This record gives sequence, structure tokens and C-alpha cells, in this order.
Amino acid sequence: MNTDKTYQAAIIGAGPIGIELAVAMKRAGVDYVHFDARQIGYTISWYAPQTRFFSSPERIAIAGVPLNTPEQQKATREEYLAYLRGVVEQFELDIHTYEPVTDIHNLGTAFEIETKPSGGRRVWRSRALILCTGGTDKPRMINAEGENLPHVSHYFTDPHQYFRKKLLVVGGRNSAVEAALRCHHAGAKVSFSYRRQALVEQSIKYWLLPEFKSLVNSGRMKAYFKSTVQRITPTDARLHLSDGVTFDVDTDFVLLLTGYEQDNALLKKAGVSLEGPSNQPRFDPATMQTNIPNLYIAGTAIGGTQEKYSVFIENCHEHVDKIMQSLFNVKVTSSALAIDAPES
Repeated sequence: MNTDKTYQAAIIGAGPIGIELAVAMKRAGVDYVHFDARQIGYTISWYAPQTRFFSSPERIAIAGVPLNTPEQQKATREEYLAYLRGVVEQFELDIHTYEPVTDIHNLGTAFEIETKPSGGRRVWRSRALILCTGGTDKPRMINAEGENLPHVSHYFTDPHQYFRKKLLVVGGRNSAVEAALRCHHAGAKVSFSYRRQALVEQSIKYWLLPEFKSLVNSGRMKAYFKSTVQRITPTDARLHLSDGVTFDVDTDFVLLLTGYEQDNALLKKAGVSLEGPSNQPRFDPATMQTNIPNLYIAGTAIGGTQEKYSVFIENCHEHVDKIMQSLFNVKVTSSALAIDAPES
């Protein structure tokens, strides 16, 4: 139990913006505590090996630390995770990883934060609380029969496992297109299903589109547009077309890359109001303070569950500036450009 001390601030979430905020607080001499339920940069860690960001390195760099890549190209998953580790080491940040926050109590003058590390329950107090918890915590389910079978996954990991296997990729945005291409190059026999009439091209890395279209147009990859998955069995998936036709596609594996949802349990426990179809947290864009006094939100968490992604690492750096100014009257200069081009 740690209730004998009250910190000036507590940060929940150790993605890029959470780490950038921690650096700003340490530089300003703020007495803070920092938690993450998993490892730093956890969301990025489940990207497939060698996945490259949409954004150029300077736009996802944090805390004024340059992000350099060996070939002066956009950073890969591995390069960016190594970069984040380097920032944490450089500034000697103390982050309580693998210590999930299980409850938040508003005491009026402070927040009581319950955590559950491997050793058991702990309780902390802070006068301010900042949630940097992201927006892609769990997969968006399609609610089809067989969705939870062992050969079905909502996460694309390594294309090698699909070598010489029949793979159905479901989805229509960047993650689905990139997975289809990479698995095709790894020797998989790929089929593609998307519920809309055409791809959302602005959501796909520009260098992937020509090859994907070429493979589909040449028949080397079968694409079923305006189709939804009705049922999955160990040997096939039943697709339903918008005109009412149903048919089965032979499969050894199925990748359901249909998007991800925010886990807003902590937001609800803290009393933050959620608004609109995306359950977007209510906050003041000038300060990042939510409807709860002294409770702030930063990073992609502000977008709730995004259907059309508009909040990315690169346009969240300013959140750090606003929070530091609002809470501690400390001026911080954003370390990256606020550009609205999407990243992976």
C-alpha cells in the first residue's frame, strides 16, 4: 500500500505519447508515477515483423530525440520499439510496466489508483491523473459462427506461418491489404473479403495499392468485394454477397483484420463522459482536461473507437504541451510536426 504519499501526477499508459509526457514531467521536476498494463509501446509490439509506419521518422519522434533509420526510410516496428526503449533509457524513466490499473477513485482533492502487479494489489494517490491509454485495445468482432476457432486470428503476426496454405483475409483498410500482400509473397494462397464495394484508398499506404490491384486484376489473388463472413469452419468460410448469394471459400487460416476498439473501462470508472457513436471521451481541446477536474487525456485515447482514423501519434504531440501548461504552467515545445497524414 502506498497511500502515505500523494504524487503530483499519475500517467496511465506507456505508448509514445505517454512516454513523451513522462519526459516532459521529469524535465520539469514533477513528482509523478507511471503505469502500463503491458510493456512500453505494447500496441506497436503486436504489429507484424518489419511493418513500416505511414509517418516519416521526424513526425513520430518524441521528446526532442531524433529518430534515425539506417536507410533514411520510414521506421519499422522493430526500429521504433528500439527507439522507444532508447528514450526510456536516456531519460531514466521509471515506468511500472505489467502493472495494470484496476480501479480509479476520485477523492475530490486526489485520485486513488488501484493496481495489480504480479505481487498483488497496490494503492497509489495523485493530485492529477492523465490517461494515455490508446484506442485499439481489442479486436472488433464480426460475430460470425466460428470466429473463435484456433485457425482464426484478429492479429497479423508473421506471414511465414501461412506458407503454402489457403488464407482468407477479411477487411478493407491498410492492415488487411498489407497482410494480404505480405502473405502472398510468403507463398500463401490468399483470398480477400471486404464488405464494401471498393477499398478505402486513403487509408492504405500508397506504395501497396498498385501491387494489390494488379494481383486482383490478374486473378493471382481472388477478392470478394461487397461480401461478409457468415460462418467459419475448420476447412472453409461462408461468404454472403450483397445480392444475397452465398458460397464457401476453402481456407486453412482466416485473418479477421476488421479493426480494433478502445477499452474504455477505466474512463468509465473515472467518471469521464463518453459521447457519440465512437464513445469519444469529453475533454477541453485547449487543455486536454476531461469533464472530471484534474483528470486529463492524451494521445489516441481522445478518439475513442475510431471508425475513420484521424488521431495518430504525429498529431498528438501537442497534447503534452497543453497538459504541462494547464497543470504546471510549464511551456513545452512540441517535438514533432502536427501533420494529419495517417500512420499504421
